Amino acid sequence: MKVSRGEWATVNVPTDFDPNTGSARVRRAWKIMQEKYAGRFHWTGVPLQEHVDGVMKTLLPFQPDDDAIIACLLHHVLQDRMWTISALEENFGTSVRSIVNGVHLLSHVTMKNRRISIGNLRSMLLRVSDDIRVVLIILCDRAYVLEHLDRLSEAERRRVCGDVLHLFAPVAARLGIYTLKHTLESRAFPIVYPTDAERIAEQLCALKSSKGSFLDGAARALNLFLKGEGVGSEVAGREKHPYSIFMKMRSKSVSHIEDIYDLFALRVVVETEEECYRVLGLLHRRGHPVPHRFKDYIAFPKPNGYRSLHTTLTKLAGVPENAFTEVQIRTRNMDREAKFGVAAHWSYKERGSLKKAVQRSHLQKMLEQQESVENQEDETLIDHIFVLTPRGDIVELPEGSTALDFAFHVHTEVGLASRGARVNGSIVPLDHVLENGDIVEVFKGKDPAASPRWLSLLHTASARAKLRRYLFIHKRPEFIMRGREILNAELEKSQLPLLDSALSLLRSYEGRTLTFVEREDLLMKIGQGTIRISSVLTSLGFLNEEKSIASSVTRRRHISLQNPLIHIVDNVPMPLSYAKCCKPHEGKVEAIIGVVTRSGDIKVHRNRCRMLAHVNRERTVKVRWREREKGENTV
Repeated sequence: MKVSRGEWATVNVPTDFDPNTGSARVRRAWKIMQEKYAGRFHWTGVPLQEHVDGVMKTLLPFQPDDDAIIACLLHHVLQDRMWTISALEENFGTSVRSIVNGVHLLSHVTMKNRRISIGNLRSMLLRVSDDIRVVLIILCDRAYVLEHLDRLSEAERRRVCGDVLHLFAPVAARLGIYTLKHTLESRAFPIVYPTDAERIAEQLCALKSSKGSFLDGAARALNLFLKGEGVGSEVAGREKHPYSIFMKMRSKSVSHIEDIYDLFALRVVVETEEECYRVLGLLHRRGHPVPHRFKDYIAFPKPNGYRSLHTTLTKLAGVPENAFTEVQIRTRNMDREAKFGVAAHWSYKERGSLKKAVQRSHLQKMLEQQESVENQEDETLIDHIFVLTPRGDIVELPEGSTALDFAFHVHTEVGLASRGARVNGSIVPLDHVLENGDIVEVFKGKDPAASPRWLSLLHTASARAKLRRYLFIHKRPEFIMRGREILNAELEKSQLPLLDSALSLLRSYEGRTLTFVEREDLLMKIGQGTIRISSVLTSLGFLNEEKSIASSVTRRRHISLQNPLIHIVDNVPMPLSYAKCCKPHEGKVEAIIGVVTRSGDIKVHRNRCRMLAHVNRERTVKVRWREREKGENTV
């Protein structure tokens, strides 16, 4: 039988880290940590080695395995590129690399300048890695950070504590790690809500003055009662944490702490579930149960795995008559789970020999349960992911982004010259969809290889805009020619006149008169595939409208036909004219070549025309004389 007061008691585990008692891998990691962190400081102003030592002390009660210890020691090496991801994996294996990656990513998650909901950010913290060790290390890191905020400005302290209070502490609660939850909340609450924290502290002080400190006496009285009933147990008491009081008062819309039923609590720890229910019955005979205040979390556990019996009593021995006392009844295993949450499943049962598959399964199950009961808070999908470059730089992208999106995010030139990508060591196509925590490397060539087809591979609007800008500048003539081909082919099917060099057919479009450049823009959109040819024909009045042969003939008079003497080998149906510089139609000329002009028609040159030296070869098309009845090649 044991009676304790104040905070729930914790397990007896070492809180000082001694690398000399660890494995050879741990000792090697310790030496690397000392070498890499020497002379460096954490962003809070604390020497980096001192910071890591403090985080380790917070982590040790969870009895981490070697990989978790090594990752904790080295979780800052990716900052300032002290070490590479590949070096981490080569020296300590995939598991350590994965944990450090996850911690590195999570350390950059903040509410600052973010439009995504807080609920979705919390979910993202859990989804960046399905390894509980990642979340546990980042929570321990944040707990230690809160002890060293004195060198930061007031605004920075409020920002850091706001992230802790609204993002990291709720994640600890979701995982059932209440020891860290209460630590984070108690340190951050007075900084984020100083007025409320002071008001609650004053009300607690006044309440203690009026009612006295009765929890010790109540615990002793309950201890004697259960002993007399033959029940072996441990009894402890606690006051509700100030931030929990604040949240309860806000949710219940009350102004004074005395209106809260579970302000004071006793915890009874027994050996078996049967004893839990027996103690419940004894307590209901001992005191007066408050209606609607009984909760059976053993039969119906909370989504985070928490199990216990809760009941609220009045007129309990040792408690002031008008005071409510919540009593929590649980087994030793349940008590450990209540302190360490999902971490209890590997730190206690596995004794450090963590099996990632088991741990992943448990965390995933917990997440699914959380989503089913908290879908009102997280009803929108997460819209951002975090990925890493091989050097450890973090890139934030919208969910659904591809490897090509990543390339354009790094730099426009990288995106335009992309040839392929490697994700987590495997070669993938450019349209590979990225996930949280991926390590992405892009292969690029010397010259741009972008094409219109890439528009369908991109998910982000910014990347598509960069690609379209490039295509507009560098591929405009090609798209105009392609658009002309497509439109002429449709016009020919309908026995309508083809486009002339002035693009006269496109002069009037959707009720307005287009300039020549605007007509080219329209053809370019057709060539890019960003506008449907059917919608263009409809706007021109060629669809859903009967056109007489006479009107077609009238239009044809104003549009030049292709030269009947010349055959275009490349089969591009465009208007033709002879170049004045070399006059290929005068005299007997065997070899000719076509050049696509900026106005969209083809100028026919002699093959040896000196002007061809100044022509972009990409704008040339193959042409030849048609065979005529008399074998003539001239007009």
